[in-house]
Amino acid sequence: MEVQAEPAGSYSHGRLGIGKPLAAGRSNWRHRYITQLRWADALIIVVALAAAQLVRFGFEKSDLTIGSLTISYWLCGVLLGFAWYIMLGAWDSRKIKVIGTGTDEFKLVLTATTWLFGTLAIISYAFGLDMARGYVLLALPLGSLGILLTRWILRQVLHRQRLAGLSNARVLVLAGTSAAAHLVQSLNRQPHAGFLPVAAHLPGISGQHGTLSHEVGVPLAGTGNKVDDILGSISRYNADTVALSSGVTMSPHEIRDLSWALADRRIRLIMTPALTDVAGPRLHVQPVSGLPMVHVSTPQFSSGAIFAKRVFDIVASACLLIALSPLLVILASFVKQDGGPIFFKQQRIGLQGERFGMYKFRSMVVNAESMVSELTDQTDGNGVMFKMKDDPRVTRAGKWMRRYSLDELPQLFNVLLGNMSLVGPRPPLETEAAEYERHVHRRFLVKPGITGLWQVSGRSNLSWKDTVRLDLYYVENWSFAGDIVILLKTLRAVIKVDGAY
Repeated sequence: MEVQAEPAGSYSHGRLGIGKPLAAGRSNWRHRYITQLRWADALIIVVALAAAQLVRFGFEKSDLTIGSLTISYWLCGVLLGFAWYIMLGAWDSRKIKVIGTGTDEFKLVLTATTWLFGTLAIISYAFGLDMARGYVLLALPLGSLGILLTRWILRQVLHRQRLAGLSNARVLVLAGTSAAAHLVQSLNRQPHAGFLPVAAHLPGISGQHGTLSHEVGVPLAGTGNKVDDILGSISRYNADTVALSSGVTMSPHEIRDLSWALADRRIRLIMTPALTDVAGPRLHVQPVSGLPMVHVSTPQFSSGAIFAKRVFDIVASACLLIALSPLLVILASFVKQDGGPIFFKQQRIGLQGERFGMYKFRSMVVNAESMVSELTDQTDGNGVMFKMKDDPRVTRAGKWMRRYSLDELPQLFNVLLGNMSLVGPRPPLETEAAEYERHVHRRFLVKPGITGLWQVSGRSNLSWKDTVRLDLYYVENWSFAGDIVILLKTLRAVIKVDGAY
């Protein structure tokens, strides 16, 4: 929960050179990035409206009649473009807190555009304006898609800069020892979000600085409880953001005084409650007597959402099976050349812990499962799942099929039959499920999927802890839009082939 406006900033925001100030012109990435967004929005709006004008009317004179007043469509385009540009800013689509990561930026762009053209449609109907529908129907999709595309391109450039050590917010972590360590680890796990923890201030914590720094993962800036102590830590490490988490031994009045001091210095204050893996839509802030109360809604799997997901699975899997049928035949012929059956059916654990037979193209020798006990000590897996990078059981055709996940295409039949979904946690083997801790069984609250967060976040390279964390995050925060995003990311993960073996 962010409670302070973004600072002007005059320090280095890179992941290199902690504590080394740079010239303000090189460090003020926020201003540069927002300026780029403004120019990109303006350019796309002009191009979209000009294209709509030329396609609909060409170079002929075209006017819009409003009562006794006649206005050129070129002037209408100028007014509409100006309003469009203003709406994008009014809906905070260029605010630093929504750009660079997440889907809020794109949602705000679409919301602002929808409101603008919806208002235009209402006004046209109410006052009987005979506005050319073709003009609007061309300008709306061209402008919307153009703005979203340029925002996405600029975001990719920003991500590359952040991975290279540039354009990051320099964060001073203010928390107890364990909370600080967790927050540092979480921020470092997602570098493209743009939050670089440069130091930790642990109020009231006693201990050796070297030991505490090693435990937290960043240098220890100080342990004083006073606001001046914290401001001194901010100055020494050139921080422009303070992340306040649990375990801070400061009174509410001291925290209030700190927020005022940070506001005076245009330093961002971010409140990070001791909650993990909770998506934004489940968080709601309610002020009560000046105290911000964060409500965390319970995950709900409504019958309507389940029905919509099932309909999407049926339609999508059927279409994919039809479209990919030539490829499936070719793959089947390659598998057959290695001898043995084409398909491999394996017992897996699915929804509510029920067993089902999962289909794959056979990519291993016929007696592969009986050889597991002999190879257990050579596993490259994460402690629970058995995986080998150079598995001697894999056939010639299986090796390249597994590399591009082609052996999993028959699971589309499982989706069509209702055993699986296109997106969800990976279905475990019975032997794997037997080793689950109690909380891991929450994976079985939803249908297993062909792809999921596990698939697009590293696949077999992930530790067991990260695999569970991603699966439980999906279960707790499922959304239809999230499924679409995962499906789009899956193609990139398959082509990249990292972690596939």
